[in-house]
Amino acid sequence: MKYDILLAGVGGQGVLSIAAIIAQAAMAEGLQVRQSEVHGMSQRGGGVQAHLRISDSEIYSDLIPKGGADMILSMEPLESLRYLEFLCPQGVLITSSVPFENITNYPDISELHKKIKKIPHSVLVDSKSIASVAGNLRSENMVLVGAALNHIPIQKKTVETAVCNRFGSKDPRLVDINCTALAMGTEVLA
Repeated sequence: MKYDILLAGVGGQGVLSIAAIIAQAAMAEGLQVRQSEVHGMSQRGGGVQAHLRISDSEIYSDLIPKGGADMILSMEPLESLRYLEFLCPQGVLITSSVPFENITNYPDISELHKKIKKIPHSVLVDSKSIASVAGNLRSENMVLVGAALNHIPIQKKTVETAVCNRFGSKDPRLVDINCTALAMGTEVLA
C-alpha cells in the first residue's frame, strides 16, 4: 500500500501543520512516511505546498512525481488547480470552496468552482461554514483533513490523537474544536 498526498494552500492556512498531523498519525499506525515541504512566500500569503508520502514499505523519495498523487488536499480553490499535473487519473481532489483572495486579479470564484467540478473525483468543501459551527474559523484545515480521511488509509482515532499531541499543550479547547471540525469533515463525503 502507498498513498501520496500533495497538500496546498496559502501561507497562514496551516498546510505544514496538517501535513505533520497526518504524518504523525501514519507513523503511529506503523506506516512509513516521507514529507517534503516546498513553500514560497508563506509569510506574505504566498503559495505553500507539501508532499506527503505514506506506505507500508520503504519510500525512496520525498517528492511525489507528476501524475503520482493519490490526493490533492487544498485549503484554497485556486491553489488546488495549480497542482493538477501531479494528480493521478483516479486521484481525488479535495479543496475548500472558500477563496483566500490575496491577489488583485483573483479569478471569478464561480468559474473556479466550475473548473474544479469538471475534475473527476473532486470535492468542494464549505470549510468556513463547517469550521464556524465547530467553534473556530481557524479549524477549516481540520474540516478538510476530516473530508480527506474518507480516502486516506489512516484511522480517524489516530488522527485525533495526533491533534491532541499538536494542540494539547497550547490550549485544551483547541483540541476539542479541532476534533469536532475533523469529525464534521468526515461527514462531508458520507
